[in-house]
Amino acid sequence: MPRSASSKNIWIAAGDGDLERVMELVEGQSMSPNVPDPNTYTPMHAAASYGHLHVLQYLISKGGDVNVTDEDGDTPLYVVEDVATARFLVEHGAIVDRRNFEGVSPVEHLAEDFSEVATYLETLHSSLANDNTVSPSHSPAHTQPSQHVQNLVSEHLTSSLMESVDDIMTRAEAEGRDPDAELRRVVGRAVLEGVATGYSMGAEEDRRGDTEHDHGPNGVKRSRTDLG
Repeated sequence: MPRSASSKNIWIAAGDGDLERVMELVEGQSMSPNVPDPNTYTPMHAAASYGHLHVLQYLISKGGDVNVTDEDGDTPLYVVEDVATARFLVEHGAIVDRRNFEGVSPVEHLAEDFSEVATYLETLHSSLANDNTVSPSHSPAHTQPSQHVQNLVSEHLTSSLMESVDDIMTRAEAEGRDPDAELRRVVGRAVLEGVATGYSMGAEEDRRGDTEHDHGPNGVKRSRTDLG
């Protein structure tokens, strides 16, 4: 029997395109658009999987993250089935040039079952590579750092950045001057160093070779009744 609207959890409601119920849960019960179910699947993933753009639009307006990941490192872009939804996510900041925890990109993940979506994303990736004049052997598609690497880099840079900020604030206070300009330069430099370091470490991981992987239960789109 069909579930009544009042019995739907937020993942089923998002997968059903039931905006009224999603709004009730987000606004009435303070549920996050990024809350994971027991399988780490979020309302953002559910809405993206079934192409419910009106639900995605609402979730994003309430803090929904188009790059939120599940336990496999898959963002909502990995579960889309049509170009319109993929385009919507990209236009709202979804990252095409990335890898999940198994080293698989959205293009590779979607290529077999949803080739039109994969082709669209590949076109975006190629345009990005051309715009940045990146050579094929150094393309970000092959050197995107894993989440583990990004975390390590982030921890290192955060510590280093905080030390620099403390030093700048101390000197600025002693000298009676505004530290804003110097702080902006330090933060900007830290961001660039993080990007460079992360991609360098990602390239090193790539050289160790790819491993075979099993997509597991999250590699296949789940039915609405499995959401939660």
